[in-house]
Amino acid sequence: MNRPAEHILPDLLRPGLALVFCGTAAGERSAREGAYYAHPGNLFWRALHEAGITPRRFTPAEYPDLLELGIGLTDLAKRHSGNDADLPRDAFNVPAMMAKIERFQPRLLAFTSKAAARAALGRPIEAYGPQPERIGTTRVFALPSPSGQARRHWDIEPWRVLARQARLD
Repeated sequence: MNRPAEHILPDLLRPGLALVFCGTAAGERSAREGAYYAHPGNLFWRALHEAGITPRRFTPAEYPDLLELGIGLTDLAKRHSGNDADLPRDAFNVPAMMAKIERFQPRLLAFTSKAAARAALGRPIEAYGPQPERIGTTRVFALPSPSGQARRHWDIEPWRVLARQARLD
């Protein structure tokens, strides 16, 4: 729980990606399994498919296969895992995440929660969807959290908007 370590989950990044998803931190289940969004209550993998971002529903263990679709993954806390409220105050390394995005320049960066977007952008997020900031040439998007703990805020529609944006690029 909240253990400092080498990267809990490796970044899935390379130049030329259409879309990168960025969360806050790996949950305990994801850290144990070594796979992004691994908790069965997390809607991430279902949302990717239902929104039309992926052609089928992937399993958490298949996350490396997203690169073939032009999709990458990262998070703000690379050395800590757990619920956001339980993370140390310095768990999020925003400068490192920004540097990765500036280096790899995906077309879109989608934060998988308002909390992640707020932490990275340094301001409250008023609405889901496109945000006014750019990181280099990368456009920024905020999504409802797929976490089971955020179920009352769940809405697939911003994920569908993201899918349309990603296809237009």
